[in-house]
Order: sequence, then C-alpha cells, then structure tokens
Amino acid sequence: MATGTLLPMTRIDNKPRQEATGAKSAVTVRGLVKHYGETKALDGVDLDVHEGTVLGVLGPNGAGKTTLVRVLSTLITPDAGQATVAGYDVLKQPRQLRRVIGLTGQYASVDEKLPGWENLYMIGRLLDLPRKDARRRADELLERFSLTEAAKRPASTYSGGMRRRLDLAASMIGQPAVLYLDEPTTGLDPRTRNEVWHEVKRMVADGATVLLTTQYMEEAEQLASELTVIDRGKVIASGRIDELKARVGGRTLRIRPVDPLELRPLAGMLDELGLTGLAASAVDTETGTVLVPILSDEQLTAVVGAVTARGITISSISTELPSLDEVFLSLTGHKASAPQDAAPARAYEEVSA
Repeated sequence: MATGTLLPMTRIDNKPRQEATGAKSAVTVRGLVKHYGETKALDGVDLDVHEGTVLGVLGPNGAGKTTLVRVLSTLITPDAGQATVAGYDVLKQPRQLRRVIGLTGQYASVDEKLPGWENLYMIGRLLDLPRKDARRRADELLERFSLTEAAKRPASTYSGGMRRRLDLAASMIGQPAVLYLDEPTTGLDPRTRNEVWHEVKRMVADGATVLLTTQYMEEAEQLASELTVIDRGKVIASGRIDELKARVGGRTLRIRPVDPLELRPLAGMLDELGLTGLAASAVDTETGTVLVPILSDEQLTAVVGAVTARGITISSISTELPSLDEVFLSLTGHKASAPQDAAPARAYEEVSA
C-alpha cells in the first residue's frame, strides 16, 4: 500500500446502486460495524464504489468517515460486517489488498529526514517497482505536483502545503487501483487544491477508483459522481448529487425583469398571490432578480402566469436546485466546512477515529 498524507455513491433509498445498474464495484461494504468503547463509530455501513468513479463520503466531524477509510485500508479491524476492495477481502486478504490501494490520510506521513525524491523512490521500491520505474515515477510525480525544484531538499524544510503534495504523490506512485483520500485538501491554498483535484481527475480518467471523504461541498461537486452521507456512524443518504438535491425538496425561481425598478413591485405582487405553501420572495439587487422558493410545478405555473398577466417584461427566468451546502445542512443538521487556506489540519480531526 502506498501510504501518504483519499467520492461516490448516493441513493435516495439508502441502498447501494450496484444491483440497479449492473455496474461492477471496486469497493463493496456490507454491515460494517466498529466500536470505540461505547461509541459506535460505524453502525452497519453499506456502500459501493463503482470502478473508475469517485465516491464522495460526506459527514460532520465524528461521523465515522476516517474510521471507514482505516477499516478499508486494513489499518484497523471492524467488529462486524464484510468489505472487499479490488476483489480482496479486507479481513482475509490484507496483504494482497495493500498492494492495490493508495492512502492519503489527514496528516502528512512522509519521512521528513529524507529528501522528497528519496521518499518517493523508497516507496516505489517497497512496492517492488524496478529501479528504473521507481525513478521515473518519482521524477514524474515531483513534476506534476510542482516539487521538482525541492526534490533534493529534506522534507522537513518543506512548507505544510508542499508536504501535503509530497504525501499525495506518495500515495499515487504505485498507480493504485483504488485510492483513499481522507480529507486530502484540508489546509491547502486554492492553487494547490486545484492541482490535487486535477491529479485525482487524471487518475480516474486512467481507470482508478477513488473513495473521497470531505466536508468541502465544492470539492465533492468537483470530483464525486455519487455521494454517501454518513452521520453518527450510519449512512443517512446516498445517490447522485442531483438526487440528493431533489430529496431536500424545492427549487428557487429566479426572475429578472428588464426594468430594475420593477424588482420590488414584482416581489410584492408575488407575495400577495396567496398560493398555498409559497414562501416569501426575496430581491437580489446585485443580480437584478427576484428569488421565489417553489415547491411544486403548480406553483411554478401560477407564478409565471401571474408575472405574464401583470405585463412585466422579463429579461430571463430560470430555476435552480438547492446548493450542496443546503443539502448537507438539511440531512445532518450541521453546516459544511468552508476551505480555509493554511488552516491547521488537526482542527478537522474526527473524534470518533
């Protein structure tokens, strides 16, 4: 296993999608349970990660995300349940499994006494890569993560962001079939975060499978094709991002009149319609639009009809689903974390793990 410093399925009925689609799973988890004393870090978790995709695992601190990754990477043993990764049983075939996975945890784990290049070369050799291939992969990944100039410097002299990038490179050097990314961009600056996202997308395009844990909604939308939401050790929702947004319910209708002076009269007129369940409208002066929460197609038709009858000339009208942040808050009761440049990684540690 290439160790280093790890999105996605989601389904409204909370059941894995494999049976419905026939897609082959690179990771299959059934009934996974893990206790820490009286705390259930994992409480019967089921999920599938389909080959060549990213499954985003979302959840607040203490939800059990890191515990799940540690079980699937053979670092800890579950108390109950089954899991297979790339065809290998987590409990029965740990040695074989470790050779086909990569792991990037929440904290950098490179050898700080060694230069960056030697860190990568050493891991390549530990993975039984021929010397020539280990050198080539080390050179290639240092260049990809903009570390070539620092290749001969001890990792102890690297900044936090540089160590994180080196850690990510270490997890990728063996070209793993399955890559676990456990909150991989915590504390990274925007440029480095984008570099990490680019590399993850490139690996998936080459056929790798990724299980990504994150609290960053932008990261989930950038990388994950499907999502699983975990809270208090249980899967509470799963499906594609658009499915989860639909589950929360409601759309926002954006109406932009040609004349900005019509904004407030339009909002007042809509509030006077008296439609059942129609929430109060809001005026967004920055975009020149009136925002109307819509819960049904009937409400949508009534609002558009009322605007037309009023004779207001409309520049544009559109609908949008709730944001992923709103979905996260609705499902878990917690706000999602916002990326903070150079934020201390320890602030995001899962207490359950």
